[in-house]
Amino acid sequence: MSQNTDTPDAALFDSLRPRLTGLAYRILGSLSDAEDVVQDTFVKWARADRPSIDNPTGWLVTACTRRCLDVRRTGDRARVDYVGAWLPEPIQISTDMDAEARLTLSSSLSMAFLTMLERLTPKERAAFLLHDIFDLPHADVARTLDVTEASSRKLVSRARGHVGRSVVRHDVPVDRQMAFLSAFQNAVQAGDVGSLSSMLAADARLRADGGGKVPAVLEPVVGRAALCAFLANDLGTYWGGHDWTVADLNGARGIFIGVDGRITAAVSFAYDQDHRVDDIFIVRNPDKLTRRDAVYIH
Repeated sequence: MSQNTDTPDAALFDSLRPRLTGLAYRILGSLSDAEDVVQDTFVKWARADRPSIDNPTGWLVTACTRRCLDVRRTGDRARVDYVGAWLPEPIQISTDMDAEARLTLSSSLSMAFLTMLERLTPKERAAFLLHDIFDLPHADVARTLDVTEASSRKLVSRARGHVGRSVVRHDVPVDRQMAFLSAFQNAVQAGDVGSLSSMLAADARLRADGGGKVPAVLEPVVGRAALCAFLANDLGTYWGGHDWTVADLNGARGIFIGVDGRITAAVSFAYDQDHRVDDIFIVRNPDKLTRRDAVYIH
């Protein structure tokens, strides 16, 4: 929701909203939580002594990041009891960037990248995003996280060790993505895995997030043969008669699965350097399937 932009201060905040939302979403993995954090940041901004703030953008990024870390700590404690795999909330992205910038944006919003970030501590995650994705110098990262510059460098270095490979962009042609979606649907609905098998990496895996609220496989399905069998036999039983809608999910072609006008799953894919699918992400938790509109985000 946009705020009243009748004042310069409100207009500044609104111009930064896509950036703040993008930062919060990457830290939290939840669009609804990210939007709540951005709203909390606006309230704090509205109450601040703004004439005394020398760098409003830096102030807002700091306030947003610190609020994210608070929310993240609470969420991590609650996630201990999460049933099955936890996956980020899928989103459709809206942006006015050119093609090259959009590709870079999509890479840092992909499901593969966001799930890789889950390996990091909250401060490692924030430091890495602020420095490597949002291009803040270590001095600014240190101020935001209330650490020394040396600590900022260590946080980013440790984070890179965990997520370095996931930042690599694989510019998969749209026709290749659409061909895989067609093969995926054919495997599930007709049990024909011939085309699909050749488009899967040998060690491809599938993860599903039901959140304990709907049925979902609790452990990853790993390996080409196991995946093909699971899609043709198990998923075919559940999704054979469902509606399939192609959508841009986290910067790549994905699928909404629905029945009677209700979305029951969002399916996303990650590709390796040979343009074979090496990860399949299925989000079934209904709390993560409430948004169909595109999000304007940086």
